[in-house]
Amino acid sequence: MNVLELFAGIGGLSLGLQRAGMRIVGHVEIDPFCRAVLHKHWPEVPSHDDVRTAVNWWHSATRPRVDVVAGGYPCQGESLLGHRRGDDDPRWLWKPMADVIADLRPRYVIGENVLGHRTRGLGTVLRDLRRLNYTARAGIVRACEVGAPHPRPRLFVLAHAQERGRPPRCLAPRNHRPQTSTAQERPEPPRRHRWPTEPRVGRVADGIPARMDRLAALGNALVPAVAEYVGRLITDDRR
Repeated sequence: MNVLELFAGIGGLSLGLQRAGMRIVGHVEIDPFCRAVLHKHWPEVPSHDDVRTAVNWWHSATRPRVDVVAGGYPCQGESLLGHRRGDDDPRWLWKPMADVIADLRPRYVIGENVLGHRTRGLGTVLRDLRRLNYTARAGIVRACEVGAPHPRPRLFVLAHAQERGRPPRCLAPRNHRPQTSTAQERPEPPRRHRWPTEPRVGRVADGIPARMDRLAALGNALVPAVAEYVGRLITDDRR
């Protein structure tokens, strides 16, 4: 399954989906430092710098079919630490992501955001997906549920094109109970060993790391094991 990732950052979502058996075919990321990281780890994958012109960029060359459009659209409008303007925030970029989905018509859509998205913006996202003929469900996955030594809860939206088959399964067994599945049918997130803390990132008592762009990129990155779990909800269900 081919994935086009929007708002790719340093590729945490791409890495997890790749581990779930998917193939990354495109990245869209505005930050130059993050694009350099993406190019280092996925040198063969084309990248673009603006989601608002991503449709024209994608059609500017011969490219593979896109089965999955994935992206953690910016969360500033939903974050509990901000003004919570939702889709009134100028940094709200769900609309360009919806335009990409409408044009490329992927079989699946994966969206990621902060918990505050539940009360600011999620309704708009779900309505737009229904309008585009997708069945969507939302749920919470915590990093500690897949073995990380910190909670870092994130809200995911998983959508499936209605005309291509059955709707997606639920994302988080403890937070979202689907009407069409039993508890025995839902996969539990994989348990992994506790990860060692990266030097000079886990604690900053001896000073902030020299590369502020690197620190910001790590802070915004999705835990790959979480992305892998979400990806396997798709790949395991297709076997």
